[in-house]
Amino acid sequence: MLELAVLGLLKEQPLHGYALRKLLTQRLGAFWRVSFGSLYPTLRKLERAGAVERVRDEGGGRRRRQVYRITAQGEQQFLSLLEAGDGGGWEEEKFPLRLAFFRYLRPETRIRLLERRRAELVQRLGDSRTSLERAHAEGTDGYVVALIRHGVERTEADVAWLDDLIAAERALASGGEANPHGHTSDRGADEPSAVPQGLGDDQLRGR
Repeated sequence: MLELAVLGLLKEQPLHGYALRKLLTQRLGAFWRVSFGSLYPTLRKLERAGAVERVRDEGGGRRRRQVYRITAQGEQQFLSLLEAGDGGGWEEEKFPLRLAFFRYLRPETRIRLLERRRAELVQRLGDSRTSLERAHAEGTDGYVVALIRHGVERTEADVAWLDDLIAAERALASGGEANPHGHTSDRGADEPSAVPQGLGDDQLRGR
């Protein structure tokens, strides 16, 4: 998943290693554990694969350092990683990371991935409610019951949050989107999309 994060940030602008490390913390550190020890090996791996390249920083200054820049191949790899959601791809720490770059996906793709995530949480919610009922029936320790109940309530909130996101995405997909050029967007996957109308900061952060 570090490859996805690196490519996503380099998609915005070329960066040298230190700036990339700083942005990983600022942008993603609140919800994703960044493994800095793997950063430079990941950059070298991406460079060998042709996904990124090193170029001279033309930003000025006496010491012109090399920066990493995403390539056309890297753009394709980024989208493949972003859209992947099978099997273990939707583990808890991976979904928020993908969501952070959802603006680069088409609305219909975002809806599909959000619905998949919702289905997984609904399944978990059913299992958790069953566990809670069993714990009550068996007289399980109160602290254990409290933990199970907390898990149920948190999952319920996550499902409701996803419902809001999905509803906003569907409204966007059905009504079209005005782009900066003034016509309805038939946006390509490589163009960042706006946050769906009606989604405020509270919805994006969760309830």
